[in-house]
Formats: sequence, C-alpha cells, structure tokens
Amino acid sequence: MTGPHGRAAGTMLLLLAGFAAAVGLRVLIAGPAGPHSIGAGLVFALALGVLAGAAGVRVPSRPRVARRAVLPGLGLAALFCLPAILGRLTAADGGHRPGGTYLTWAVVVAAVAVAEEALLRGALYDAALTRYGPSAASAVAAVAFAALHVPFYGWHTVGLNLAVGLCLGVLREVTGDWTAPAVAHTAADLAAWWLR
Repeated sequence: MTGPHGRAAGTMLLLLAGFAAAVGLRVLIAGPAGPHSIGAGLVFALALGVLAGAAGVRVPSRPRVARRAVLPGLGLAALFCLPAILGRLTAADGGHRPGGTYLTWAVVVAAVAVAEEALLRGALYDAALTRYGPSAASAVAAVAFAALHVPFYGWHTVGLNLAVGLCLGVLREVTGDWTAPAVAHTAADLAAWWLR
C-alpha cells in the first residue's frame, strides 16, 4: 500500500512497536518498585519523547494554542479528580495526604504524562487519523493508554484507563492538538498525590 494512507499505517505500526518496547523497558528497569521507580519513569518519558519527536510531534508555540489547551485541559483534569475529591471529603479520617519527595515525583510524573500524550494523542493519533479518521484515532490511542497501565496496575484497571483514554482523545479532537490532553493528564496525575 502506497500513498498517505499506507505511510500512516506503517507509522502506526512502528509507533506501536516502539511504544510496546518502551513499556517493556520501563517494566524491566522498574523491577519490584513498579510505577514508583523514578529512574524507570525518566527512561520511559525519554523513550516516548524520542519516538514522538522522530514522528514529527512538536510543542505548539502560539499563545492562542496555549489558551485552547490550558482551560479545557484543567477542566478535564478536575473531572478526572472529582471521584477522588468526593471520596476524600467523605472519608471518616479526612483521607490520607502522603509526605515525602513530592517535587522529585512531580517532575517525573509530569515528564511521563507529557511524553505519553505527545506520543499517544500526538504522533499515534495523527497517524491513525490519516488512515482511519477521528473516532478510530481516539480508540487506538485509548487502547494503547489502557494497555500501558496493565503491567503496573493489573487488568482490572483496563476499563477505567480506556475511559480516561477516550476522554483524552475527545479533548484532542475538540482542541485540535495534543497539548490539552497533556495538560489534563499532567494536572490529574499531579493532583493524585494529594488525593490518595
């Protein structure tokens, strides 16, 4: 198959293979520390960033793009956090606020979230969009997003992560680029520290 559709399908397969390799590498490096491994998170973020960059994903620099990304992204992050906020407010003990190295953790979590979005809702979404259209592009990125969480959190999280991935895909389609999903993903992950 030649032409833009054939190239897009080939790009999708290469991105998915690279993504699977990056997930495998993260699991291997993390070992028993699982998702809490700072080193594994940094390597994973770097690998995804390299893949996204090689596929041509760039950070939009226009101010209007930033406005289009930040408010919708923060709104979706708030929606993602709402169940945890309600649970924390209704907990008999007031919930649990962990201490420790928030700054280090926050830097790594932000790097991972942005890299995931650059690859999944940036490069992979664009390739799937060219080949199959917006609904399929959202679905492909959402399935990859759900799959990446399985090694650390188990199969029982697939439904939740698939739903989150689809919401991020809709945000990508509505705003026109991957930065709003990156804002939503990063903000929700950073808030999770305080909402556990």
